[in-house]
Amino acid sequence: MRFLRLLSLALCLTFIAHQSAAQTRELSSSGVLLDRIAAVVNDGVVLLSDLEKQTQQVIERLREQQTQLPPRNVLRRQVLERLVLEEIQLQRAERLGIQVTDEMLNATLADVANRNNVAFDELPQLLAQQGIDYRDFRDDVRRQMTLQLLRQRDVIARINISPRELEQFLARQQNAPDRNAEYNVSHILISVPVSATPEQIAAREERANQVYEKAKAGEDFAQLAVAYSDSSTNIEGGALGWRRGAQLPSILSEQITKMKPGDVSEPIRTPSGFHIFKLNDMRGGVQQTVESQVHVRHILLQTNELEDDDTVRQRLADIRERVLQGEDFAAIAAVTSQDPGSAPNGGDLGWAGPGTFVPEFEKQIESLEINEISEPFKTPYGWHIVQLLGRREYDITEDLRRQQAFVQLREAKAEEETELWLRRLRDEAFVEYRM
Repeated sequence: MRFLRLLSLALCLTFIAHQSAAQTRELSSSGVLLDRIAAVVNDGVVLLSDLEKQTQQVIERLREQQTQLPPRNVLRRQVLERLVLEEIQLQRAERLGIQVTDEMLNATLADVANRNNVAFDELPQLLAQQGIDYRDFRDDVRRQMTLQLLRQRDVIARINISPRELEQFLARQQNAPDRNAEYNVSHILISVPVSATPEQIAAREERANQVYEKAKAGEDFAQLAVAYSDSSTNIEGGALGWRRGAQLPSILSEQITKMKPGDVSEPIRTPSGFHIFKLNDMRGGVQQTVESQVHVRHILLQTNELEDDDTVRQRLADIRERVLQGEDFAAIAAVTSQDPGSAPNGGDLGWAGPGTFVPEFEKQIESLEINEISEPFKTPYGWHIVQLLGRREYDITEDLRRQQAFVQLREAKAEEETELWLRRLRDEAFVEYRM
């Protein structure tokens, strides 16, 4: 498994002004109702005040983007469904014991400050100038990080790439989009339930064709995404942003070579539904060179309902001590590590260049001497100990090309797997709308 960098939550900002509200409201002393429930979600709720606030924020953002607004009731329905999905995910994260520590949160906020060219302690003032409460902003960032950690655990970490898939991907790269070019893409998903009947599938296909015809006729794609898309990016107008050719969803990679800016793809059928893509723009990429590699192996353990952070950290500390006393690292990793990609290989992650691992993992590697084993540390994937086996200078080789292809293939599959995962969570949840 390769530990990819988090998407940094798009906190390079435009400062996402999702200002979180408390999950409960009380009656005033005079008995006046201060809030209402918009939806019951399992044993939690989505409040009407949250719905109205999020809807207004989306309206303001769409106006800034000069996107024509859909009817307010359509927009509120999309925002409510987004809030319902978030509540379902947050409940699951809580059950699994997934937590964003203050240290992790502060590191992310420090990155936000750095990207905005201000000192960390100046961030509250900068936010206040934009009318954003710093405490609310911290709460919202913590929530978004929690959702990202859950996705890493439930989706990214479970994506397996078979040798056959890798070979086929390498073969397709010969005719694939330029790996160094960048593409600005938007997306609409007309979802199909997992247990859909043939009649339901036909109805969803007809809906997808109708949306495609509207887009092809020149209707605003972002407005169509807000109004019709079931994707998690719908209220962003379906925007996927700039992506390198190798990072495009696998279902789009072959289509993109036939498209020019402004083109809209015909509906593409996948297990999650019917996808429609629009190529907004493209630009040439910059070839990156890598100067050095590290060879590492690790053992990964994750928290669960029975084992919290302290328990897992102590287990790894005990394992580290056993290795220092002479036990074989690879043998222990093979039977204890919860990384399905590296455990069969004794935890070996092979040779990797800068940027392959998440920052917390790379920071540990940088501090190690050859053969040294780190103390237990935490990343978005769980708790690790890592051993540095070697460092080397290298040129781009066939082995590196295969390694990069593996990472790119997993990224491409992640889009579809995430949508399927969200559909499953939604289908399994109890949701009662109160509007």
